[in-house]
Amino acid sequence: MVIQSAVVPVAGHGTRLLPATKSQPKEMLPVARKPIVQYVVEELVSNGIQQILFVTGRNKASIENHFDHDPELFQALSAADRKDLLKELDFDALKANFFYTRQRLQKGLGDAVLCGESFAGEEPFLVALGDSILGLHAVSRAVSRMADVFDSRRASCVIAVEEVPPEETGHYGIVQPDGKADDVFRIINLVEKPSPDKAPSNLAIAGRYIFSPVIFDRIRQVQPDRRGEIQLTNAIQYLCDEGRRVIAVKLSSDEKRYDIGNFPSYFESFVEFALADPVYGAEFRRVLERLLAKSLSTEA
Repeated sequence: MVIQSAVVPVAGHGTRLLPATKSQPKEMLPVARKPIVQYVVEELVSNGIQQILFVTGRNKASIENHFDHDPELFQALSAADRKDLLKELDFDALKANFFYTRQRLQKGLGDAVLCGESFAGEEPFLVALGDSILGLHAVSRAVSRMADVFDSRRASCVIAVEEVPPEETGHYGIVQPDGKADDVFRIINLVEKPSPDKAPSNLAIAGRYIFSPVIFDRIRQVQPDRRGEIQLTNAIQYLCDEGRRVIAVKLSSDEKRYDIGNFPSYFESFVEFALADPVYGAEFRRVLERLLAKSLSTEA
């Protein structure tokens, strides 16, 4: 089975990245030479996704503008014979169709996914968080593996997971395996941001999900939490409680998740991607080594 449609929630305020995100969506912050959301799109397209719905909010128009055609810029680059840049900005070459809808109120990830119900229709679909990149330069086959598992296991939901340090479970949704946690395993319970002593494992949800359309009715059953948000993990828990197949697929060792939700992770991601840049990486490494040496000598 090839999952052809994806819902990409990008409506969050990005409060942990203020003031950088006051007027700029966090999904449009650059990581090396591209905005975060472009890496996400390129990953999805490389895994066979053809239809992408962005669930946006206020001050998110730059995402739509980024993937739109810009005649003036195209003309200027053509006049300057900048074929290299024209190729990098040719999003038509991705062979994907982009759609946009707005989450009018910030009511959590579950509500954002519910905004994609008409888009998904009666077909299974992917949810990809717009602030999470899988793999260095978005080189990942996780979505394709998830689609294979969804089909072969006749699942209602497949979730990408990754191992995190036990002391960091309070930052993630954590899954409880049904027995041994191999590369593919069944999930029987989910806990949203548990403390280390209450976490059922150290396996965190990694920002990629495949759902059957049944998820929409389950989301409607979820009661808002104390912040008024509809938690997607609660809707998935309903699937587990009903005995439906909820399956996890572990990310491989070379599919690191870059979760760009705070400044430390953003800084680390930017540096790692910049060091791997095929054009500027070597020079950046020399500059970085010089700055580190200077810093160490100052501390001494």
